Amino acid sequence: MESQSIVTTFFLIFSGAAVLASVVLYTRQPLLVAYIALGAILGPYGLHLVTDASLLSEISEIGIIFLLFLLGLDMQPRNLIHMLRKATLVAIGSSLVFAACGYAVAYLFGYTQIESAVIGVAMMFSSTIIGIKLLPTTVLHHRHTGELVVGLLLLQDLIAIIVLLMLGGKESESTWQQFLQTLIMLPVLVLVAFVAVKYVIVKLLQHFDRFHEYIFLLAIGWCLGMAQLAELCGLSLEIGAFIGGISIATSPISQYIAVHLKPLRDFFLILFFFSLGASFNLGLLSEVILASSILAACILIIKPITFRYLLGFIKEPAGEAWEVGFRLGQISEFSLLIAFLATTTAIIGTNASHVIQATAIITFILNSYVVIFRYPSPIAVSDKLRRD
Repeated sequence: MESQSIVTTFFLIFSGAAVLASVVLYTRQPLLVAYIALGAILGPYGLHLVTDASLLSEISEIGIIFLLFLLGLDMQPRNLIHMLRKATLVAIGSSLVFAACGYAVAYLFGYTQIESAVIGVAMMFSSTIIGIKLLPTTVLHHRHTGELVVGLLLLQDLIAIIVLLMLGGKESESTWQQFLQTLIMLPVLVLVAFVAVKYVIVKLLQHFDRFHEYIFLLAIGWCLGMAQLAELCGLSLEIGAFIGGISIATSPISQYIAVHLKPLRDFFLILFFFSLGASFNLGLLSEVILASSILAACILIIKPITFRYLLGFIKEPAGEAWEVGFRLGQISEFSLLIAFLATTTAIIGTNASHVIQATAIITFILNSYVVIFRYPSPIAVSDKLRRD
């Protein structure tokens, strides 16, 4: 795209989002609905005003990276390690339940066993963006419920990385080599991050703390640098960014960085939700809408119930277990990536891919409604529930 095309594209997206968001807020709806709907309207399958949805998707991934980085800044390493240990069985058990549910529904609609298996796997994960975007940043609420949500999401991300390696590996030997490399490189990456922060990053921040622009640049450089390093190690960009954030969470300047990076994060997240709506082929909607609707309904019902009882099994209070279940009651961005990769490698057909995409959009929207009308969140319509 030429520079003028990018300017025009951004004008259409952000001006259109401002107009549609005004309508949405007046009608007391979640803002996410406006962004996804705008993508469908202006995208290549709508009015064809914004055609390069893939470029926008790549740009918007930066928003996810910043989201995980900022999340890491709010987490204390000791608390997170304790929560990961506690949530491992819940993450594995729930993933098996959701995969079985997705497989059963897809198979009943006539998809092949392989396609049903891929659809089932795509149902295993919850959205990092939705889960964290709707999580209040108030310390009291964030400490426990937030740690549970984050711990489960991180464990799901690790499972998703294994799935993506299996889908992307051309030979079983190379796939297992990549898997072993991932297991080895994760603790190495954590060690490198904490050593670099202790002996380089913190010293630089202390020496130049009067220059606010420098702090801003160093934080962005550290965030993106850790994301790139994680990708080179066979991990995801998001996990690298999270490790980068949590490695400086104990620094006194972490909250200053968090506050000043939030507008940048929101800018890219708008692009993410727009690209989600723009990438969906509306022409195939009639062919997949029934299967997707039933699959979405099953996910929206089964996920909260499953998390409620599995978390109850590890002695979590019922109220918090229900809340975590509802906050994770959708499928994930990883599900979309699994659909894309499985389609490009001819493991599943176009219809099966669009079933996953449509299910993602439906669960993103409906689950957002459930959370913002029932639980505290930064974008709640009710003043009583709005927390930021």
